[in-house]
Amino acid sequence: MGTRQLDNQQLHDLQPAYGLWKQYQPENARYGFRSKSLAEAQEWQQHTRQALAQTIGFQSLPGAALAPQTVEEVDRGDYLREKILLRTSPYAVMPVYILIPKQGSKPFPVMLAFHGHSYHVNDLNGYGVKDIVGLWEDGEERNTPEDYQKDFAVALCKRGFAVAAPEISCFGERQTDFSYLNTTIGQEAPTTCAHTAMLAFHLGGSVVGLRVHDGKCLVNYLETRGDLDTTRLGAMGISGGGMQTFFSACLDERIKACVVSGYYCMFRESILAMHHCPCNFVPGLHQFGEIYDLAGLLAPRPLLIEAGNYDPIFPFAAVQKTVERTKAVYAVFDAQDKLETDYFEGRHRISGQRAYDFLMEHLS
Repeated sequence: MGTRQLDNQQLHDLQPAYGLWKQYQPENARYGFRSKSLAEAQEWQQHTRQALAQTIGFQSLPGAALAPQTVEEVDRGDYLREKILLRTSPYAVMPVYILIPKQGSKPFPVMLAFHGHSYHVNDLNGYGVKDIVGLWEDGEERNTPEDYQKDFAVALCKRGFAVAAPEISCFGERQTDFSYLNTTIGQEAPTTCAHTAMLAFHLGGSVVGLRVHDGKCLVNYLETRGDLDTTRLGAMGISGGGMQTFFSACLDERIKACVVSGYYCMFRESILAMHHCPCNFVPGLHQFGEIYDLAGLLAPRPLLIEAGNYDPIFPFAAVQKTVERTKAVYAVFDAQDKLETDYFEGRHRISGQRAYDFLMEHLS
């Protein structure tokens, strides 16, 4: 007697992910955006922002003096570039590049520029912030924009912004040294992102939380500088930097306008649908519904979404659907005109076609 073949439903039931997908119901999320009036929306923002801060974790790390230390000053012709070190907790130091235009009146409007995760399969953690401030991996200067990030921090500076570009946790100079691992038994070193994410989960938080905390510390520092006007503060990021831009703006209302590039897409069809680095994940984020629900924490502040029609990891059709749902959220705040898109032909990269004008219009 032959073995009976399982039917399609039985085969589905064998898959662990299938059972989890059945439990994924963003429309029923505890903190989903269901407000119908401005008053309801503002009340929702207040308790949802507090809940999100608690969920991503690490928003109450022990305080530490920022102790800014300048380690480099470079004249790049039409702008100056500083490199400083900031202490973001008793346990962590963050390198930051500050780009200051030579032309224009001080204090300058300020942009946070968050570099992306590497987009190359053979370069899992990328080389970090140098890739957006006009530097090669080895620290040598370059004069021509390169790679999918197109030196966008430099582009922002040349448009009249002072730019603060931090080394995001887990990249560049902030990668972990795994030389202690015993490679003789064949164990490969994990990426810094993956290892840090698992440790963060174990401690009840997330890498997203660590990065948002670092961003807040950076803004605290920028507020101490007389040459910068942090009442005109914006943020822009690509890919993993788009993630940090989004969550930072959700939780830090000092950010007045933002551009999210190569990230803004419903979780169901992007982050949860295919392989993404563990640094993208937050345990318990399901309580907040979908990304368009969380966008209620940004409204009515100006938001521009960049998306390429051939982006393989944030599918374009899903991005378009996500934006349509976001328009309904912004409409509750009567802020439909504050939500814009730059849809372009291309893959996973910065566009800039509308972004720099958009930011200057809202922050100048």
